Parts: sequence; structure tokens; C-alpha cells
Amino acid sequence: MENSGGIQASLAGRYAMALFELARDERQLEAVGASLASLKQALAESDDLRSLTTSPLTRRDDALKGVAGLAEAMRLDPITTNFLGVLAQNRRLGQLGAIIRNFNLLAALHRGEVTAEVTSAHPLDDAQVAALKANLKSRLGRDVAVDLSIDPTILGGLVVKIGSQMIDGSIRTKLNTLAQAMKG
Repeated sequence: MENSGGIQASLAGRYAMALFELARDERQLEAVGASLASLKQALAESDDLRSLTTSPLTRRDDALKGVAGLAEAMRLDPITTNFLGVLAQNRRLGQLGAIIRNFNLLAALHRGEVTAEVTSAHPLDDAQVAALKANLKSRLGRDVAVDLSIDPTILGGLVVKIGSQMIDGSIRTKLNTLAQAMKG
């Protein structure tokens, strides 16, 4: 896989690469991707799930039971379910967010897309995401997968990161620039 060396350099990247290769070989990329998207949303919304994945006080067998119940309740695909068990067994559930991010990057590369990490102050609706994708596609000449995150501290606007390039159109940055200019 081209350009995956940087991903493999991290622990989360190695786990993501293993999951990606298994899903690709089993022809289950879409199912695993959908399960990981559900998990990402659940991590963002559930304090209990974040606690399960990040607390060093959670015992290994409790983590295994917790992810098994979670996988059943969320109806995750078998590959993702087994993968969560491996993470729990190896005490790596804290890496789940980074693993999901790296898996999505690998899947986008596999589809011939470039991934844009987009941070906004407020959630974007479907029309805004579609317009953003169309704008980025016209600029880059390639299909674009968008990885959305929310950070209220940017106040408004967007921060878009594509590879090593970053476009910071946040209100916070504009205010900081104005403050610096006024200081002289």
C-alpha cells in the first residue's frame, strides 16, 4: 500500500493496518468501515464507552465483557467484534480513536481518495458536507473523503488538513492574527 509507512510507524497505525488488511482480504471493507463509523460516533457520544476504553482501572476481563456486549448491542460485523476483543485482551482500547482514524485513511487510499480532516465549531449538515467535498474535489482533482470533527474553541469557520497541507479559516485564528497586527 502506497504512503502507508507513516501510518505503520505508530502503535495505532499498526493495529489499523492489520485490521485493514484483514478486512480487505475478507472483502469486508465496507462492513468494517460502517462498524468503525458507528463506534466513532458512540465514542463521541458516550461517557461510559470512553471510560471503558481509556480507564486504566478497567480490568481486562471486564473490558472483554464490555466490548462483547457493546458489539452485540451495536450489531457490529464479526471482524470488528473480534478486533475489539483483541484490543481489550492486549489493553489497547485507548488507541481505538486513532485506529479508526488510521483505518479510514487506509481505506480512502485504497479507494483512490484523498482524506481531508475537517474541524468545525458546529456540526455540518449533509448539504454542507457535500458542498465541501465538491469544492475540495474541484481543487484537488480527486475524490475526497472527509473526516469530520467538532472543536467549539475555533469559534467558527473550518480548519481543513489534507496530508501536510492545512487551510485554517477559523475565526479563532483570524482574531489571533488581528490581535498580533494591532500589537504592531
